[in-house]
Amino acid sequence: MSRQTGPKAGKPEPLATPMEDTGIIDFEIIELFFFAYRDFVSDPDAILEKSGFGRAHHRVVHFVNRNPGMTVADLLDTLKITKQSLARVLKQLIDSGYIRQVAGPEDRRQRKLYPTKSGRELALALAEPQSRRIERAFEGASAEVREGVKAFLSGMRDRQKAD
Repeated sequence: MSRQTGPKAGKPEPLATPMEDTGIIDFEIIELFFFAYRDFVSDPDAILEKSGFGRAHHRVVHFVNRNPGMTVADLLDTLKITKQSLARVLKQLIDSGYIRQVAGPEDRRQRKLYPTKSGRELALALAEPQSRRIERAFEGASAEVREGVKAFLSGMRDRQKAD
């Protein structure tokens, strides 16, 4: 058996130079998104951890509070997740008294979701530090800048999955 030489024979050669912007890929913006997301979710993560909850719980509590009476199907569509991945999270939130599930008035199979008082308080506790962070970032910015940021973030959404 002959011994191979070259890049496939051993360990790949390490690259010592950093990737640089190519004009097509804006690494600086990508990194800013990584850091912004990390910091944006850090405060709610700390609050949720005390209850044994995570980011999936946060998303469910947020959207149910923003859309009381939404159906489970609506929530699945909003979050773009499967029934299986929602089931455990929703059960924990219902069992913990943050969400109420009510049968639909016309179709008893339809399940409508409502926040409880505790669920509303949790949603506000999670949103407050995020709101403060957003307001700090907008300090001194004009209304046009704020609208521009909203347009930019809306443009980042996947068009096939947008509401």
